Amino acid sequence: MSEDKKQELPESSIDEKAVTETTENTVDSPEISKEVQPEESTDSKEAVVEADVMDEIDDSNAEDAEDTDTEKRHEIPMPDYHEMNMENLVGELQRLVKNEKVQAIRKHVDAIKDEFNQKFDEFLEEKKEEFIANGGNEIDFRYNSVDKRQFTEVYSEYRDKRNQHYKSLEKSHKENLAYRLDLIEQLKALVNVEEDINTTYNNFKDIQAKWRHAGPIPRADYNNVWKTYHHHIEIFYDFLNINRDLRDLDFKHNLEEKGKIVARAEELSKEPDLNRAFRELQVLHKIWKEDLGPVGKDHREEIWDRFSAATKIIHERRQDYFKNLDKIKEENLERKHAIIAEINTLSENVSINHGTLQQQIKKLEELREAFFKAGQVPQKVNSKTWNSFKAAVRAFNQNKNAFYKNLKKEQQENLDKKRALLEIAVSIKDSDDFDAATSEMKRIQGQWKKIGHVPRKYSDKLWKEFKTACNHYFDRLNALKNDAFKEEEANFKLKEDCIDRLKAFELSGDKTKDLASIKKFSEEWKTYGRVPFKKKNINQKFDKIIDALYQKLGISKQESELLKYGNKIQQLTNNDNQERAIQNERSFIRKKIEESKDEIRQLENNLQFFSNASESNPLVQDVIKRVNQHKESLTAWKAKLKKLNILKNNLVKDEEGENAEEPEADE
Repeated sequence: MSEDKKQELPESSIDEKAVTETTENTVDSPEISKEVQPEESTDSKEAVVEADVMDEIDDSNAEDAEDTDTEKRHEIPMPDYHEMNMENLVGELQRLVKNEKVQAIRKHVDAIKDEFNQKFDEFLEEKKEEFIANGGNEIDFRYNSVDKRQFTEVYSEYRDKRNQHYKSLEKSHKENLAYRLDLIEQLKALVNVEEDINTTYNNFKDIQAKWRHAGPIPRADYNNVWKTYHHHIEIFYDFLNINRDLRDLDFKHNLEEKGKIVARAEELSKEPDLNRAFRELQVLHKIWKEDLGPVGKDHREEIWDRFSAATKIIHERRQDYFKNLDKIKEENLERKHAIIAEINTLSENVSINHGTLQQQIKKLEELREAFFKAGQVPQKVNSKTWNSFKAAVRAFNQNKNAFYKNLKKEQQENLDKKRALLEIAVSIKDSDDFDAATSEMKRIQGQWKKIGHVPRKYSDKLWKEFKTACNHYFDRLNALKNDAFKEEEANFKLKEDCIDRLKAFELSGDKTKDLASIKKFSEEWKTYGRVPFKKKNINQKFDKIIDALYQKLGISKQESELLKYGNKIQQLTNNDNQERAIQNERSFIRKKIEESKDEIRQLENNLQFFSNASESNPLVQDVIKRVNQHKESLTAWKAKLKKLNILKNNLVKDEEGENAEEPEADE
């Protein structure tokens, strides 16, 4: 395929007749001419590939030609904005707007804007769900984001700069376009001017020089204007057929320069940096088209085929790179699908335990971070993947918010319960009924521990007030116990002294006198109050010594019990409520009598199982021994009951005597 045909690929799909080499087909209209569609190659697939790469190069050159500073977009790195958070995206946008040409950063800004909006939408949705979960009405939701405000300010600055820049370019673009169209008209006119060929040729060179410095024109017009210009260059060279020396000199120069371009393109086909190679290839095509004219027909096919072949190699390498990139994107897609599936599993199993749920929230953040770092996915599924990710995160947040909404209700109930316990603690902290108050304090402390969490803003204050009330009460109780402890220690020392004297006591041989002395010791012992709990075994020591003295006097255990019970009778007599005290004691003794009888009956029944056993059998002996012990106890309890009955009868008689004397007192 010749270079002329290759360079005349149209942007539209309209087929027109091929332009012939005669001046008869010269376009007379000053308007931009439509170039012809070449006949389809036998290798249609190859033609399509070549057309694709040429169109891509032409489009890129057209963009650069509109504004020379646009070329700098190739030099600005394009990071993976998908990995950046909103704050970093704002920072990157600020850096670009401040340091780079506004016309060179359009693709960067568009990518940043797209990523920021996606992330902000997700963030805003999450905040709205939290607002609703906390009892808010969706219509009342408002959120002031610093990142969003900063992004809007910087993007507005970029947009103002961009609009101002392109507004200033618009006028010059129109003027440059008109100027180039006028140069085309001048070029067309050269073939119709009757003048010296050298003069015409010099005018031609002058038009070429003016064309090269004519300035940028609108991108949309670039390719058609150039093709029209090139078409008339070809016509002029055909016109120069009458002066082959001048034409061949130009053909030779163009061939040499195009040979250099082809050589450089062939070198670029081996360049490791494909982006760099393709950018330079664009420049070579631009020079080929804009700065150099045609070559002789004998060399056109060859020189173009070499250039086209080198271009194709770079294009194919680049296509392979993109295919590999597509493979990487597919792998990224699989990773993102796995992350989304994991988030869905997490949202379906949201814990109902605060601690565990906090761990799940942390896990979700890790998954979100992994999603953003997983890299780009194929463009056709980018939105779908992003929406699936947002839906999975939203589902988790909704379940999480539902839990905390219920938790908030539960915490409010706990708050009410703890406030009620605080009121009780405050009401009894100064009570003097220490037995009842201590029991109640311990109860409400136990209840407090069982009640769950309350809202954090009340927790510390409430606990401090409750703890203060409890400490106030127990400080009073401990102070009282300290006083009681001192008194109990004093009683213990008195009882120790009493025991020491009792141990030193010696029987005189006069039973009546000795019984009186022993009774005196018992009466003295009863006057002493309580001793410390850990030292209460001193009472048992005293009883053992008394029992030993009674035994020395020949008094049986039963009699000694009755003698000691006399002290109990005396206590009942001195009680403020004698009748109730005696009644309680009688009930207690009767209960003991019944228990003794029951034990005796049970043991005697057990003896029947040993009817054939010898009385020397240890088991039989043990049962008989226990029966005798209970019978002795029964006799003792009955004797004590008899004494109580006598006491009660005496009290009744005294009461009746007092009542009988009352009428006389009235008289």
